[in-house]
Formats: sequence, structure tokens, C-alpha cells
Amino acid sequence: MTAIESGLIASSRPRSANRLHHMVTQSQTRTARLGWIARLVGAIKGSSAAVTVALSTVILFSLMIPLALVKLVLPWLPVRQVCDRWLNSLATTWIAINNAWMALVGRTHWDVRGADNLNLQGWYLVISNHRSWVDILVLQKVFSRRVPLLKFFLKRELIYVPVIGLAWWALDFPFMHRKGGAAGRDDLERTRQACEKFKRVPTSVINFLEGTRFTQDKHDAQKSPYRNLLKPKVGGVAVALATLGARFDALLDVTIVYPDGSPTFWDLLTGRVARVRVEVRQLPIPVELTDGDYARDAGMRARVQTWVNTLWQDKDALIDTLTTAAVDRVHPAGS
Repeated sequence: MTAIESGLIASSRPRSANRLHHMVTQSQTRTARLGWIARLVGAIKGSSAAVTVALSTVILFSLMIPLALVKLVLPWLPVRQVCDRWLNSLATTWIAINNAWMALVGRTHWDVRGADNLNLQGWYLVISNHRSWVDILVLQKVFSRRVPLLKFFLKRELIYVPVIGLAWWALDFPFMHRKGGAAGRDDLERTRQACEKFKRVPTSVINFLEGTRFTQDKHDAQKSPYRNLLKPKVGGVAVALATLGARFDALLDVTIVYPDGSPTFWDLLTGRVARVRVEVRQLPIPVELTDGDYARDAGMRARVQTWVNTLWQDKDALIDTLTTAAVDRVHPAGS
């Protein structure tokens, strides 16, 4: 190799390095710009969805207030039946609006199984694990127009939420302290009174048996024997069983899994919930659990607790199975 050739090669190296550095810088700038645009689009979508939720909630729940006052002042059965029809219609409209904006802001893959062959005019006892605030909207979407309007067991403090609290009361949602002692007995009595009303019209009574959203800290604090669940609280379910008894057509045992991690409500608003997996098991309710006094009968308490513990063991194993299947779908073996 001549001296001239060696010089040309040496001089070309800095130019190649500079060109490579320039290309890397351009790529990083483009990535940063795309990230900024994605965040801006997410903020716009989230803000738009939040405004939609706020407006629909204020408008529709405000329309419930006059009906709630009529139910309060004129508690006669014919009046209640007319008011309940209008109230349920307004609540169903609110759910439909939520389903619409969820479809618009994101491309969530919904994998729902077992929610077919249900009766819109039936009575159902529904139980579910609880991972996120998003769970409520997930359940409403899954069961909308498949079963009667879901009636959630709510914490007592929520009745004081302006507008919404009164609407929930008008919809006959049971409010519970979720405490022991006298407050616990009051909870059971309120649940019984609410369930007495449910005898008159097809109803789906739903309870998050864990009583709160699952977190690893809560799991460790209560030393839960389950891998993916908190310990179940069965009092509300037991009273619903004792009050409605054989009126229930079935138990709907719902398991919710978010394969990409439990989302926040802002994740849902901005369309960042990639996948939702919902498994519904329609199970018969044992006859021996539909007649008894949970508060006073130790045998009844033991039977209900044993039944729920078995359901919870099955659910714990199912969550493992669904989570593993979701991971394998994204990262197939050998890839």
C-alpha cells in the first residue's frame, strides 16, 4: 500500500465516525420527538375522556336526584317500581357512554370468556377479585345488557360523595362499614334490607370479597394464604344468599387479569390498557347456603366460609394460569 492510499484511508475514518455519530443523534432526536408527540396525544385523549366522564356523570346522576327524592318521600311499591325503571335506564346509559369512550381512546384487546348464555331477566350473585379502580368499568362493560344492572357493595363513606352518593343510594347499592362488632352487624342488616328490595326486580348483586384493591403490601400485611388474592370477606355474600336464597339463578365467579400490570384510571383514560382478560364461571349455588342466619348460626358461617375458600383457591390457581398464558402468548417458547 502506497503512502497516498494510507493517507486517504486514515482521513476517511473521522468522516465515517462523524457520519455515524450524526445518524445516531438524528435517531435519538426523532425518538425523543415521537415520545413527546405520544405523550401529547395521550394527554389530549385522557383529558377528553375525563371531560366526557365528568359531564356524563354530572348530567345523568343529577337526573337521578329527583327520582331519588320521590323514592324517599313516597316509598310505596308502585312508585318505587316506576322510579327504579328510570334510574336503571339512566345508569345503563352512563355505562354505554363509558364503553364508547373506552373504545375510542384505546385499542384494548378484550379476551372475555364465559359471559354468554346469561339472562337479562335473571338474578345473579357475582363475586370478583379486585386489582384496580378500572375493575368496575371492566365489569360493567362485560355484563352490560347481558345481566341486570350490577349492584355493588360500597364503602359507607361513599354515600357522602356529592350527587353520586345519592344516586347510588337511589339505585339501592348496599353501603357497608366493612368493620367488625356492632358496625359489622349493622352492615349485615343493611345488606339484608337491600337484598329484600332486590326480590322485586331482576338483580345482579356484586361483591369484591377482598374488600379493597389488591397490593403486595396489603397481601403481606394480612399474611394472605393466597398468591394473587387477599383474604375474602364473606358476610355480605352470606346475607345475600340467606335473603334471596333460591331466587339466584347462579353464581358468576369473575376473575380479572391485566397481563401488562394493574392499570391506573389515567391509564384507561389515555388508552394505555393494552390487554384485559376476564374469565366468568357460571356455577350453581349450594342449596344448604340459601337458608340460614349467618350472624347467629356458627354452622352456617362455617359452610359459607368453606365454600368461599374453595372458590378462592380455584381463582388463585386460575390467575396463575391466565397470567402464564398471557406471557407465553407474547414471548413464545424458543423465541
